[in-house]
Amino acid sequence: METSRTAPKKSGDARTKLLDAAVALVRKQGFSATSVDQLCAMAGVTKGAFFHYFASKDALGAAAADHWTDTSSGLFLEAEYNRHQDPLDRYLGYLDFRDEIATGEVAEFTCYAGTSLQECYGSSDAIRNAAYQSIAGHSARLAEDLDKAIAKYGAPEGVTGMSLGLYTQAALQGAFILAKGQDDAAPVHDAIAHLRRYVLMLFNREGEI
Repeated sequence: METSRTAPKKSGDARTKLLDAAVALVRKQGFSATSVDQLCAMAGVTKGAFFHYFASKDALGAAAADHWTDTSSGLFLEAEYNRHQDPLDRYLGYLDFRDEIATGEVAEFTCYAGTSLQECYGSSDAIRNAAYQSIAGHSARLAEDLDKAIAKYGAPEGVTGMSLGLYTQAALQGAFILAKGQDDAAPVHDAIAHLRRYVLMLFNREGEI
């Protein structure tokens, strides 16, 4: 799904601290490389607390995908682009916002859901399902504006808001992989620029390219 600047909290209950730690560590080093000991150390809780809340590391990984959705959603819901009246302008503003927040260390702007889904899709049904639902849910929110844009501007047959929402996520998640390979945000900025041009052409607003 979507990126967030969420960092482990210094206060709050043990379960939330563990979820925050999972998001931070998995984005930085992957799920397999993240141990229960590391999670507990970052969260500042005991192993007893860990197993009180989660039956296994996989159970935490799946719950962390839901937590990622909950904590990152606010970042997008509160962003300025939501104030645009035109639905296509809202979507384009979303892309601009994505471009703006793709800064700093790669782990700070890449996606927990995408990272865990790529790594765990064949080893954990729970993590795969939870991570995919996080990405698909974000796509569905984009689809609301994209369907309105299709109704207003028209689009080729077969193009739907959801298909474009998922395509947006495919472009972003792929760009995150390239950013990890290069240890640089440039592929994300490039992918967003290409996606923006494609959408403007799709909706016959080439004059804005």
